[in-house]
Amino acid sequence: MTSLPLGAEQRTGVPLSGYTTLRLGGPAARFVAAATAAEVVDALRAVDASDEPLLVLGGGSNLVVGDAGFDGVVVHLEHRGSKIDTAEPGTVRLTVEAGEDWDTVVAGTVEAGLGGLECLSGIPGLVGATPVQNVGAYGVEVAQVLDSVDVYDRAAGEVRTLGVDQLGLGYRTSVLKGSDRAVVLRARFVLTDDGLSAPIRYTELARALGVRQDQRVPVAAAREAVLALRRGKGMVLDPADHDTWSAGSFFTNPVVPAERVDATVARIVERVGTDVTVPCYPAGPAASKLSAAWLIERAGFTRGYPGPGGRVALSGKHTLALTNRGGAATADLLALAAEVKAGVAEAFGVDLHPEPVLVNCSL
Repeated sequence: MTSLPLGAEQRTGVPLSGYTTLRLGGPAARFVAAATAAEVVDALRAVDASDEPLLVLGGGSNLVVGDAGFDGVVVHLEHRGSKIDTAEPGTVRLTVEAGEDWDTVVAGTVEAGLGGLECLSGIPGLVGATPVQNVGAYGVEVAQVLDSVDVYDRAAGEVRTLGVDQLGLGYRTSVLKGSDRAVVLRARFVLTDDGLSAPIRYTELARALGVRQDQRVPVAAAREAVLALRRGKGMVLDPADHDTWSAGSFFTNPVVPAERVDATVARIVERVGTDVTVPCYPAGPAASKLSAAWLIERAGFTRGYPGPGGRVALSGKHTLALTNRGGAATADLLALAAEVKAGVAEAFGVDLHPEPVLVNCSL
């Protein structure tokens, strides 16, 4: 068994349901609360010196843990702190420890009149997960403001700094996703200091703000509008609202290669009718992106669609979120996800892929 650093708090049999926004997941064999970056590194080195499985846990907002839990060591990132340095004229560099709550950081930048993160308001989870997932919403992705990250490279046994161009950032992905080789310790963002938002490029947000696309607005106005839109979709955490007991968007928007787009859209039109416009957006030079939520709804899965025993259901506000209605098990959630995935594939020939990380379970 791993001999873990003495400074970190250690427990056994900790239910991981208490550490995921879905409120699902069995127990961890051992649970380490790492309150400093040094404790994180020490814990990782100790685990790597043994043969025990490792799970690095942040805010649990993008995580589905199996009912059997995790038979290994869970290292929970709890180290916090941030600082601001001057970068180029008109910009600042914000350095944030990975254990900070993401939305608290965003709120702080808005209060300070810094622009760049405001459209990413209301997203649950910790800072360390944002570059791994290349978190994005309302026309902004972390890739647009990220400068670099410090990671612990488990293979090399050392802390390294990776620039944004080394992270392979793409649509909801990076070279860090799906691999446990490197663990993010802190991230650096370059933000504007003029009190204005990033250009508003998302149509729904521009409409809510009453501005033209590409116009900039005061950062506080952008944050308030984004939070209002997210609340309307059950995407702002609220312990009293089961529509927010979710992992956010459960499926990514499917990306279709250019050579298959026309055939795919034709099949969808055949099913839904020629009088309906199929949402289809550019996704790079050789692909297009479809709306997963739109496909789910047109395949017959309406808001509030129930899973096994009504213990899980699609959100009553947004079909892309799978929610725990109380008393659910992870198996219930995955059964509903599998039903939705199969229904979309049968109706439209489009394969949906889960966005959350699945631990000791599969879809």
